[in-house]
Order: sequence, then structure tokens, then C-alpha cells
Amino acid sequence: MPRKLDLRTGKPVWFAYRAPRVPAARLARDARCDVLVVGMGISGALIADALAEAGLSVIAIDRRGPLKGSTSATTALVQYELDQPLSRLIRQVGKDRAVAAWRRSRLGVANLAGRVRALGVDCRLAERPSLYLAGDELDPDALAEEAQARRAAGIAAHFLDRRALRDGYGIGREAAILSPGNLTLDPRRLTAAALLRAMSNGAKLHAPAEAVRIAHSASEVTVETRDGPTIRAGHVVLATGYELMDMVPRVPHSIISTWAMATRPRQPGWPDDALVWEASDPYLYLRRTRDGRIICGGEDEPFSDEEARDALIAEKSALIARKLHRLLPAVDPTPAFAWTGSFGTTPTGMPRIGRLPRRPRLFAVMGYGGNGITFSQIASEIVCNLIEGRGDADAALFGFG
Repeated sequence: MPRKLDLRTGKPVWFAYRAPRVPAARLARDARCDVLVVGMGISGALIADALAEAGLSVIAIDRRGPLKGSTSATTALVQYELDQPLSRLIRQVGKDRAVAAWRRSRLGVANLAGRVRALGVDCRLAERPSLYLAGDELDPDALAEEAQARRAAGIAAHFLDRRALRDGYGIGREAAILSPGNLTLDPRRLTAAALLRAMSNGAKLHAPAEAVRIAHSASEVTVETRDGPTIRAGHVVLATGYELMDMVPRVPHSIISTWAMATRPRQPGWPDDALVWEASDPYLYLRRTRDGRIICGGEDEPFSDEEARDALIAEKSALIARKLHRLLPAVDPTPAFAWTGSFGTTPTGMPRIGRLPRRPRLFAVMGYGGNGITFSQIASEIVCNLIEGRGDADAALFGFG
């Protein structure tokens, strides 16, 4: 059974924008399918969409319902830059693995952009560069080393010294890395669009429906739900965020709480509306929406419990607002929305995606960090490739082996 937690609290900014309704019926009787997807957040939605598009019969279930988990808590800075800088990741896992992870992340963002356009839905997709500011984790010299490591891997990175950063972006920091080709979008609209397209390709959505017991054999997986009906599937994909099922291996993994706020609309912008984040711990991260709100988050802490996390919303949002004002003095940093959420992460910043050991018909995706939407896209590619028997060049890179 999964660990049950409140995934978010407060008022995320995404509820200011209308998302398409996704119908989900109760599971009234036993069912069979090629693939059962457990979870209907952004990961489950992209995975269900990819599998249904490939012609497989798909059922997706969620104990809450579509779009009701942690997806709404994201700030939706869709970046290929992992939380762990490439220069450090090379020292952690070796050059080949580190470079492969960054390259697949870069490809994942590009593939997601193409996929959003194919969905034909307005999820406010926009391509944006990012600015990675020097901080207490990487000073200007270390940032220059990081830029060189990225360029050596074939990933564009432009080092900006203090003067170039001030003249180009009006930000008074010592240095930054400018990276092209990241994205912003509305995560609820994207999730809804993926689920609706999965349905148009024959997928069945059931909620509320909670998996309480999973049994696997050589030929199928049997999932019992809390209300009684049983689902028999050729494969099962666990896309439950950090509410991990007991059978998922206890790989190095931790749960982090983060806080975020959003301003009123029509705030002054900055060149290219670049995504901004810091090489600091904790780090500040921010972006601008199409209607001129600034979404800003950070102040991450190890998760303790929901009550302690939720009690800090006002204090943390005020602290984030002050940091935002120091960085961009022309902005009115008064929070119009404030919320908190929790997410899983790994020491390397790399996700875990793939078959569970000794359970070849069971898949799990976990450990998202600050790249949740990017890793969800990658998970949809890897899981679909493995279930269809094609294999994936990076299956071992992100796997549980």
C-alpha cells in the first residue's frame, strides 16, 4: 500500500486558470487491460497517453482523482538542468553516466515541447532561457567550471560575468550561466490534455480508486482496489509521486518540502522572461506567466510532517517575497497566492524509472527533484519503450538495478 500524505496545501496559482474537465468513473466491476497506470498526475497522464497512443489497452486509477495530487503544487519551470550541477554529478557517478543523464534531460525537454504541440491544446507553452546565478553552492569560478563541463558535453552554456549579467538582465549578482531551450507551461492544462487524449485512444480512467494489494505472476499482475473490484493487467506502472508503494525498493531517496508564491498579474518583466534560479542551498527560483504574474519558490527543507510544513506557509511566502524584491526591486512582491508541497528527490538529482527488481511486470517512477515535469516525459518514453519490447538506451541509467 502507498504511504498516504497530503501532497500540497494552500492556494496554488494554477487554480486562477481554467483547465479542461477530465471525467473519471468509479470502478464498478473487475477489469482487464494491457497496462494499469496507478496515479493521474502529470507522470501518470503522460505515461497513459504514450501507452494508449501506442495501441495498448490502458486503465488509469487514482485514489483522489485527476489533477488532485501534487501536480498543482509545481511552479512549472521545465528545465533540462538537473538539480545536481553536471560538474558535481560527474564526480558522483562518473563522466559517462552524468553526461548521459544531462543529454537525456535535454532531449526530454525538446520532446515534451513537440508533444505539447501535437496535443493541440493551449497549456501556455513558451520556450525560455534560464539564468543560473552564482550562490553559496557555486561561486563564479565554480560556475565557470560548470559552464565548461556543459559545453564539453555538447550542451549550450554561456558564462556571464557580473557586468554582462547586470547589463543584460539588470541582476546584481557575481555571475550566471545562461542556457537556452527550457520551457514554461500550465501543468494542470497539460495533465488534463494528456489524460483526455489517452481517453480518445481508448484509455479508461477510474477515480476514486485506490490500489491496496498487488500480486504478480509470470503472466500478469493482479491489483485489488479498496472498494472491491480487481484489475488484471499485463503490466502495472506506479506513478504515485512520493507516496511510494511498499514494494518499491528503498533506494537512496528523501522527501523535501518546498514553498511557493505568486504575485498579482502585470508585473514588469525582464529580458526573455528567463527562468531564474540560484546555485545556493536553499535556492530561490522564479518565472513569469503569460499574464505577468511572477511565480517564485524555494526555502526547501527536509519533510517532517504535514502540519509543520503547512504552518510555515505565511512565514515562508513572506521570506520568498523579500528575496524576490531584493533580486528584482521593480516588482511588487506581495503574494496573491501562496502554497506548499512536497516531492521526492535522490542524492544525485537523477530519477529512478524502470522495472522493479524480480518483478518484471511492475514499473515505478520516483525521485523527481526540481525536474518533475521533464522526468515525467522521460519516464513516459522509457516505460513505453520497455513495455513494447523496444528497449531504451537509458533504461539502465535510470533503472532500479
